[in-house]
Amino acid sequence: MPNPIFPSSRPDRIRNLLADLVGFDTVSDRTNLPLIAHIESYLAFLGVKGERITDETGQKASLWVTIGPEDRPGLVLSGHTDVVPVVGQDWSHDPFKLVERDGRLYGRGTTDMKGFVAVCLAMVPEMLEARLKTPIHLAISYDEEIGCVGVRPMLGEVAKKKVRPLGAFIGEPTQMQVIIGHKGKHGVRATFRGLARHSSIAPDGVNAIEYAAELIVEIRRRAVLLAGKRSTDSLYDVPHSTLLTSIVHGGAALNIVPDTCTVDFECRGIGITESREVTDAIVAWAKAEIEPAMKARHPDCGIDFEEILDYPALDTAADAPIVTLAKSLAGRNDHAKVAFGTEASLFASMADIPSVVIGPGAITQAHTPDEFVEMSELLKCAGFVEKLIAHCAKG
Repeated sequence: MPNPIFPSSRPDRIRNLLADLVGFDTVSDRTNLPLIAHIESYLAFLGVKGERITDETGQKASLWVTIGPEDRPGLVLSGHTDVVPVVGQDWSHDPFKLVERDGRLYGRGTTDMKGFVAVCLAMVPEMLEARLKTPIHLAISYDEEIGCVGVRPMLGEVAKKKVRPLGAFIGEPTQMQVIIGHKGKHGVRATFRGLARHSSIAPDGVNAIEYAAELIVEIRRRAVLLAGKRSTDSLYDVPHSTLLTSIVHGGAALNIVPDTCTVDFECRGIGITESREVTDAIVAWAKAEIEPAMKARHPDCGIDFEEILDYPALDTAADAPIVTLAKSLAGRNDHAKVAFGTEASLFASMADIPSVVIGPGAITQAHTPDEFVEMSELLKCAGFVEKLIAHCAKG
């Protein structure tokens, strides 16, 4: 394996590591084990060993790495390895090959969020040289994009440790702004079970799509009500909870009364548990108002509901020590809140680790064709980590 410390140029180190990470196709429906193995090999070259936490399938794994003393509370740099699909997107080049143009590094995951992971890995030699008194942990997870799945078992293991970390920095793209809050999200799938009949005798059937339409209209009605209840928290870019139907599937042919229809809907709530409260109320309404009418037509008809995604909101106090430290390391005094979700709220809720979100790149680039991150953003992030190393070297 080539020496990962050289070339000694920081930009080159970051660039080379990011090219390696982008080269692994880690769309969430695929294994991330080759990427994890590559990171483990890189760390092993430097004399560092991580703790691998593998999922039940044996096809996905997170990595928990401690650099510095293990008997003292440390600080966490956290990033996920999975990326969103590229199918159907109009890329101008291979999305899994890093391309650099005019100071921009293009490739799937460069912004969300392999760029941050590459920076953290590139700074490991400096972490080792500093002889840290306060440890720095790297938390590298999987399947964040489909519901913050992989971080949960990792946090379960972290919660068992004798020493709990002081705080965590989750490196989602914020252009290195300190984010102290984000909305929670609860996603639900409703499956309508109707009764198929030839369309010429449509009244004898139970049209699953038409009953699903009643739910969709109710979701839209409640979304409008939520928009009218604007939060007094001016830090949010969208200052109210949001609710929407996102995916609808149903029907087999024009001349068949559809016997099934699925509706996926979500709420992003400002309150810690608001998203679930909103969707629970919709489910209760549908069971009381729609399902009885379906069963009156035929006893086998009805609605099945299943949770498809859930994470709480993040609400870190503006004067929390982790926020003060993040601002000091980033060299800025401002903070904000965002609508998109991250693993930060799970660090806070599952392991009682105070967390902020701060990372290179812009969220507007995430999930897009020709996704890119600017090298200047990665270097700002490296500067943040460099200051963190100095802070942890002091103890």
